[in-house]
This record gives sequence, C-alpha cells and structure tokens, in this order.
Amino acid sequence: MSTGLRKGLTSYGDAGFSLFLRKAFIKAAGYSDDALDRPIVGITDTSSDYNPCHGNVPALIEAAKRGVMLAGGLPMVFPTISIHESFAHPTSMFLRNLMAMDTEEMIRAQPMDAVIVIGGCDKNLPAQIMAAASADRPTIVIPTGPMVVGHHRGEVLGACTDCRRLWSSHRAGEIDEAEIEVVNGRLAPSVGTCMVMGTASTMACITEAMGLALPMSGTIPAPHAERVRLAEASGRRAAEMAVSGGPRPSELLTPGAFRNALTVLQAIGGSTNGLIHLTAIATRTPHRIDLDAFDKLGREVPVLIDLKPSGQHYMEHFHHAGGMPQLMKRLGDLIDLDQPTVAGGTLRDIVGQAEDVPGQTVIRSAEDPIKPVGAMAILRGNLAPRGAVIKHSAASPALLQHEGRAVVFTSIPDMAARVDDPDLDVSPDDILVLQNAGPKGAPGMPEAGYLPIPKKILATGVKDMVRISDARMSGTAFGTIVLHVTPESADGGPLGLVRTGDRIRLDTPGRRIDLLVDEAELERRRAEQAPASTHATPDWAARGYARLYHDTVLQADEGCDFAFMRRPDQA
Repeated sequence: MSTGLRKGLTSYGDAGFSLFLRKAFIKAAGYSDDALDRPIVGITDTSSDYNPCHGNVPALIEAAKRGVMLAGGLPMVFPTISIHESFAHPTSMFLRNLMAMDTEEMIRAQPMDAVIVIGGCDKNLPAQIMAAASADRPTIVIPTGPMVVGHHRGEVLGACTDCRRLWSSHRAGEIDEAEIEVVNGRLAPSVGTCMVMGTASTMACITEAMGLALPMSGTIPAPHAERVRLAEASGRRAAEMAVSGGPRPSELLTPGAFRNALTVLQAIGGSTNGLIHLTAIATRTPHRIDLDAFDKLGREVPVLIDLKPSGQHYMEHFHHAGGMPQLMKRLGDLIDLDQPTVAGGTLRDIVGQAEDVPGQTVIRSAEDPIKPVGAMAILRGNLAPRGAVIKHSAASPALLQHEGRAVVFTSIPDMAARVDDPDLDVSPDDILVLQNAGPKGAPGMPEAGYLPIPKKILATGVKDMVRISDARMSGTAFGTIVLHVTPESADGGPLGLVRTGDRIRLDTPGRRIDLLVDEAELERRRAEQAPASTHATPDWAARGYARLYHDTVLQADEGCDFAFMRRPDQA
C-alpha cells in the first residue's frame, strides 16, 4: 500500500509524473526530500474568527505539529469548515453533514497516513468523527476543551446554562437592562466550549469513552497548558499510528464502544444532542443505536457527575476531580474496559491509572449518585410513534407525569410572535407545543425545543412548564421538555395534528407521550392535510446544499444524516 507523498496520487494517466509534479509543487514551499520521505500526518485547521470556541486551535495545531515531528513524522495542516453554534444560520445542525462531507473528502483527497481532527463547538466533533468513520484512516481526536468559569456578584457563571437562567430572569423583569449587559461580558471569560455539560462537553467525553482521543482529553480546560501538552502527545501518537497503520476508526467503533458511549451519556447528564450524533456516527459503521436499549441503560445507569444543568459544578471541576478515567472507574461493570483505545491498549489500562482525588464530590459513587437513574428516557406513544427523548435529569420532578391542555405554535415565527402576547390563552398547567421545527420543517432542527415560558406566566413565579416539539434543545438547557418527536410535523408526523385545546398526557416513568384525541378525529385531520408528496419544495430549499439537505436528510431516530451517506447495509 502506498504511503506518505505517494498516497492517493492525482490522476494524470502517469503515476510517475503525478509524483514528480506533486513533489515539484510541495518543494516550492521549502520542503526537503528528507521531510517528504517521512510518514504524513494531516491536521485539520478549524480555527475561524467566527468560532471563539476554537480560539485555541492555532496553539493546538503548533503543539500537534511538534509532537508529530518529535516522533519522526511530517505534519501537514489543512483547512475544513468550522461551525459555531451561535453564528451558523439557520442552525449549526443544518451544516453538520456538510462539514462531515468536507472533512471526509479532504482526508481522502490528500496524502496522509494518519489524521488529527481538532474540534470543539457542538457540531464539529460529531461531523469529524462521522468523516473519520467513513474515511477509516487512522485518526486521533483533539477536543478544543471547555472554557473556564465566569463570576458575577459572587456567583459562579457558566455559558450557557446560566445564560439561559439569567436571560429568563431578565425576561421576567427581575434583572434590568444594565445588569444583563454586565452579565453578557462575564458568561464566557475565555476561549473554549461551554463549561457546562452541553453538547460540546458531552461529545468530548463520549469521544474519550469510545477510545478516539487520549485520556483526559474530554475535560482539560481550553486555556490550560495541559491542553497544549495533550495536543503534543496526540501528535506524537498520530505519527506512530501513521507508521503502524492503526488503530483505524473501524477497529475502535465497535458495539462495545457505542454501548460505553451511551452509558457515559446517561451517567454525565449529557446533552440530548449526543444521542442524535452517536446515531449518525453509527450509521457510518456496521452498527446501530437502539433507542430502546438506550432507554434500558437509562434505568440501570445513575447520573454520577454533579455538573450543570443536572447538578451544580462545571467542567473544570470535573477535570480536577479525575475526569473521564475516574468516572469510568466508578461506573465499574457498566463500562466494557476491554475496549481498545487510540492510545494503544484498552480502557482498562487507562482506568487503572485514574487519579483518586481526596474529598472531591463532583464525580459521585453509585451509592451516592446525583440521580438514581440515567439522564434521558425514550418516550413512545401515538404522538411519537418512532420515539421522542426527554432529559428528565434536568426536568421538574412534579411535571414528569402530567396531563394538560395543548397550546400550539405552528412554527418558530408563530411562537416568537405570540408567546409573550398578554392575550395568549395559556395557564401554568398547559403544555406548550411547537410544530414544524424538525430537520426539514425549520429547517435544520434548531435548538428551539427550549420554548420560552410566556412572560405573563413567568411573572407569576412559574419557572417550568411541559414543552413538546420536533426540535432539539441545547445540552446546556433545563426544564421538562420533550424533544426529537419522530416523525416530525413536516414529514407527516402526528405532532402536526395537535390543535390548541387538545389534551396531552406525559408519563415519563411509563415512557409514554400520548395525544388524548380519538383516532377517528385524527384521521379526519390527516385527510385535511395535503399528502407530503404533493408539497412544493420550500423556497429555502430551491438550490444548492439546501436542496440536497431537504431532499435527503433523515429523521432524528436515524441521526439526521443524509440517506446516501449511510453505509449500504444501514439503509
């Protein structure tokens, strides 16, 4: 098999000429024959002025390059798409598959014997791992790491759980305009990803649990020197993998690795987005994510991490308490420690070296959990035939079994226009329903599932209501919120049949979400709707990538990947 500069030669009809021309051009950059004869490690550059979560990427690249060269390899940095959660229109999820395609094709197109992917903000890591699974070249992941905590009036703050809490207080009139502006400058005090258990931290922890990154990579704060040293060590290891040819993602992404990831997702109080991303990654492999098996895990795996939004602490506290190795140690037999890792060896080797920190209370024991069961549950019923998810670890216990009257918003613009209307007919016991916010309906399945509590309800002191949608929710958010209702409204799902005044019953312990309307009435409503096949292509999907997205995106239970990107045996 060809290696180094000889790998994947451009097709000119003459392999010798292809190599000659490639060397001629790369020598224009000042490379010597000695350098060009070494194994090549590609390093993705996802730095961007639009992505402050990746503000430390240049330093990580330099450290990774240093590690590659110390081990005798040749580092080659190449750019890919970079996605920031709050800068991506219409939503970062809309662009995840594009980044996955971009990264996969650049890995395939350019000569590299191993690759280092560097990413942090929510959709970057899943996109890169999806790409790595499909390209199947030896890959090591370097997460950018979480930012450090902020402070305001003696209180520790974290983006973005506290940003949501304080913004709600501002909407309720409890915090004035001047103070919310001060808070705005204190929520995110450094580069890096959100320092709570949002999607970025969730994916970083899951990546470490699956053996795709070096130990402690999921929790080291972004500004710390330890993060830079980790990048150097990752570069060194990548150079070794470039020579040995492995391990490849196909050797690491086993059924045991996915089960470990799902176990960790429950135990850390992780983001619901993590389930969609893991499902998408699995569709690039021979394996599948079984939602019912995930729900069963949730009944067996306690939440052990005392970290917002399910607990009280932040990622840097999790790190200083021993990080992922200590968590996996405390999960005991719930983790398959014989799974291989990119570091060489198995998780057992890593857990055997886990640091025991005296007096720490962030990583709990199974005898003293934050929650006795896992973070998430899968709901089914006539409102969600293919499933929905609720993060009950961050919900109000009193609302986990609730029946109420539906107050329906037919779209995100409809919700924005009416939710704070003083004349809105709504009470605290009602259930807020948002339609047409799924993968196709919004588009891009935005994080609109965290429906705002109407101002007039907030003014009464109510902080939570049951909310249901086919949208997603940030992992940093909290509340009694049912998400990922599948099929979505825009794809003919029953959520689109709900009308204001209908009764809905949520039974989280029973894993049910039901619309209490008789079937004959639902059939009448279906008959009134035009068949999905007759719907005109919406204006936003008239051309280009948007058209590709609209025509081929899968539903949440299949990971929202493109249908044609799945392995043939997954179709």
